[in-house]
Amino acid sequence: MIENRSGLASFAEKLNTLPVSKTLSKTDLFTSPFRIHQENALEMYYSPHNEYINQDASVVISGITPGFSQMKTAYETAAESLRKGRSLEQIALDTKKAAGLSGTMRDNLIAMLDQCGLPQVLGIQSTAQLFGDLRHMLHTTSVIKYPVFIQQKNYTGHRPAIPRSSMLSTYAYKHFPAELEKLSGPALLIPLGKAAETVCETLIRENGKWRLTCLHGFPHPSGANGHRMKQFKKNKGELEKQIRSFAFHQIRFCYRKEEIKGI
Repeated sequence: MIENRSGLASFAEKLNTLPVSKTLSKTDLFTSPFRIHQENALEMYYSPHNEYINQDASVVISGITPGFSQMKTAYETAAESLRKGRSLEQIALDTKKAAGLSGTMRDNLIAMLDQCGLPQVLGIQSTAQLFGDLRHMLHTTSVIKYPVFIQQKNYTGHRPAIPRSSMLSTYAYKHFPAELEKLSGPALLIPLGKAAETVCETLIRENGKWRLTCLHGFPHPSGANGHRMKQFKKNKGELEKQIRSFAFHQIRFCYRKEEIKGI
């Protein structure tokens, strides 16, 4: 489903103002037609790839906010889909598949989740399948839905911290939980990095009825995180235990659901 159809429709109209014969740059995209909020040095720009929500996902992976690389991929994919005459629903899905946790970050993420045993508990061969033929099992998203930049550099969840910004807090603690509420569950929620994890932990603690299991201690898979492998090796054993625990509780939930159906 599309969460913000009117926003996507408006974006699709503005895409026609962009050049079609070259790779898009910050100069092309960091412009007022695509800027949706500004707060002091923080700037938020529209991107279509987090508009699509897979309500039936078994695995939900959330970063803190899309970076420029994801934003650029989403714009270029949307422009191509629009030229092919595709619907808004299809544009949202196309950009989600292309831009969601894209680039080397996706490769790092897949490698770490494979080592943690996620494929085994899902009954698949590799986490890579979640980004391919088993995409229906996955929902990728961000705590702060749209790309945020500070002095044209990717916002990382710090400086300022989310609670110190009215704009960031609104997206993290109002819009993001509204998205999570649309998930049918149960699902494994995998926040990437400490900033995203802090928000996810807070929301799950405050919403006891959600059938979401939050994975704690998973390092951000970005290549810019030079400590990710050290963090991963330290936490790997605990991450494996959490994933097995999620699988056990998911099986119990499914059995209980079938028992209730049979009554």
